Amino acid sequence: MKILFLTDNFPPEHNPPANRSYAHSRIWVQQGHEVTVVTCFPNFPIGRLYEGYRQKWWDVEYIDGIRVVRIWSYIAPNRGVLRRSVDYLSYAVHAVFRSLRLPQHDLLVATSPQFFTALAGRAVAAWRRMPWIMEVRDLWPDSIRAVGAIRTSLVLRMLEHLERHLYRHADALVVVTEAIRQVIAQKADIPLERIHVVPNGVDTQLFYPTERDEELKRQLGIEGKFVVGYVGTHGMAHGLDVFIRGSDRLPERVVLLCIGEGAEKEKLKQLARDRTNVLLLPSVPHQQIRRYMSLIDVALVPLRRRQVFTTVVPSKIFEAAAMGIPILLGVEGQAQELIEQYGAGLAFEPENFEDFLEKLSLLFSDDALYRRCADGALRLSTHYDRHTQALRMLELMECVVQQRNKS
Repeated sequence: MKILFLTDNFPPEHNPPANRSYAHSRIWVQQGHEVTVVTCFPNFPIGRLYEGYRQKWWDVEYIDGIRVVRIWSYIAPNRGVLRRSVDYLSYAVHAVFRSLRLPQHDLLVATSPQFFTALAGRAVAAWRRMPWIMEVRDLWPDSIRAVGAIRTSLVLRMLEHLERHLYRHADALVVVTEAIRQVIAQKADIPLERIHVVPNGVDTQLFYPTERDEELKRQLGIEGKFVVGYVGTHGMAHGLDVFIRGSDRLPERVVLLCIGEGAEKEKLKQLARDRTNVLLLPSVPHQQIRRYMSLIDVALVPLRRRQVFTTVVPSKIFEAAAMGIPILLGVEGQAQELIEQYGAGLAFEPENFEDFLEKLSLLFSDDALYRRCADGALRLSTHYDRHTQALRMLELMECVVQQRNKS
């Protein structure tokens, strides 16, 4: 099967959509299929080209057997609604143009949450008369409304109309949680059978229990410390300011380590100034991430307290779990149910620093509880292996192609 995959994030970028798209594509290639990915030149989230890349109209490289077609797009940092919207739109327009110049494929996959990518997929699939699958990793524009990134009701209504249009015209929908499946079915009035759950997961060949890098701890000045670590996008949805503002109340031996970039990074740097128990680091190369995560004693996974976030399961849960790191979760709903099911950590009320501090103190002071959560995290990761999820999605793709061929 020849698969065309549209995604605006792909390695060497290291974020949840890039990691999922790469892992699935690599596994599909290993299963004997041809995969062509149409993506941007790597720049997310800092809004600058990665070292070794230069913007061109288009270029081709191969990564683990995946044909990666990189196309020009307007590059902007991950902050500011207008510039980011132009970034998304420029990718979508050029993705349509470039995809129509590629050979015919059997199936197209377009991944959201930003719908311009899915809109490009819809256009290309219609023109080429081939089936397409829309992958929904997050409810958008609900999450935009939740964090106040766009407040204009007319714009939000237009995005919601586009959302329903895309849901109804995809041959199949792939979502990452059952809660998202239920919301979409109700919102777009489409049967549940057209919506398939393929959860996020972890590549256990890349993430596994790793001995703590004591030399790196010394370099960072955190030797002998109990590290609460956050690794990922520093965005409006994550509420990291809550933990930095309250950092003076952390137990004496505890430090907060945050690794990554994002729209809120500069604000967080200002908040963290003169706080000796807070360390903010930039994003690190993908091949180094396990080394840095080995420093973490407890993985912090927070989101703002919004109804829409009860439907999500942050992918950073799975990477920490695979390394046997207990989770300190500030997300209600599906994610909390998962952590409690496996005993992989403790959950606190989102944006409630008092509750966070109480749950952290338990993990910090109770060695037996800590070990139980570490064991639970490893159990969780074995049930969310990326290879299994990729094969599940591949089976769906083959069914979609067969159904289209029969019609």
